[in-house]
Amino acid sequence: MTAPPTPGSFGARLVELMAARGPLCVGIDPHPVLLREWGLDDDPDGLERFARTAVDALAGEIAVVKPQSAFFERHGSAGIAVLERTLARTREAGALVLLDVKRGDIGSTMSAYAQAYLADDAPLAADAITVSPYLGVGSLEPAFALATRTGRGVFVLARTSNPEGAPMQRGGPAQYVVDALAERNAGGTPLGDLGVVVGATVVPGELDLDALNGPVLAPGVGAQGTTLDALPRIFGSALRQVLPATAREVLRHGPDPAEVRAAALRVRDAAAALISR
Repeated sequence: MTAPPTPGSFGARLVELMAARGPLCVGIDPHPVLLREWGLDDDPDGLERFARTAVDALAGEIAVVKPQSAFFERHGSAGIAVLERTLARTREAGALVLLDVKRGDIGSTMSAYAQAYLADDAPLAADAITVSPYLGVGSLEPAFALATRTGRGVFVLARTSNPEGAPMQRGGPAQYVVDALAERNAGGTPLGDLGVVVGATVVPGELDLDALNGPVLAPGVGAQGTTLDALPRIFGSALRQVLPATAREVLRHGPDPAEVRAAALRVRDAAAALISR
């Protein structure tokens, strides 16, 4: 099953959908512990039931849904087949799909990763993906170029929410990523297609995001200890570009899809009220 051609730029579609549905990204993370808590087996059938329930609960109401590829990959080819169906079902319900794959390489290998997730005819095509810049932001150019051609987006890890990332990312390296993307986003309206991942756990003022002109995916809300109220202090004038991300805080309310949906809407509405101030 392939994704249809994507009209318009990713940045424009994201702005439109955030205005209509509120600023929230909810992850679909079929962790073995969550499968057990939902009363499901840790196998492809349990994975399918989990993903289908999550999509049905979220994709008609939430702007961005973020499947974590690793939890599907661990089930082999059967898990990848479930992921393909999950991507298609999410898009059909109207949400943007951000596939969390964190790929990063050089040359033809990076081009192959881009084709796998950002080409119109790719079975695993998403609206956007996450990538890692460890080999240099320039090494990601095949993904940037293909995303531009197909109307998709790319989120580059800059300052992640895990504590292990701080010694490597803090200061110059993270700001270098932001500045490199700001150059590529210049002139994009209403928002550029290239975003950054900056954890909602970082120190306020640690990064200057003013020139980014792109979306900021902010994981860490909920299970990692950050509350929505902290976002204005952390992101300052860039707050309206921020897409808070959560997963366990919402998914723990399953397996009842109505409860999952209600939990997501509570977080969404709180985020919308905060960011619109």
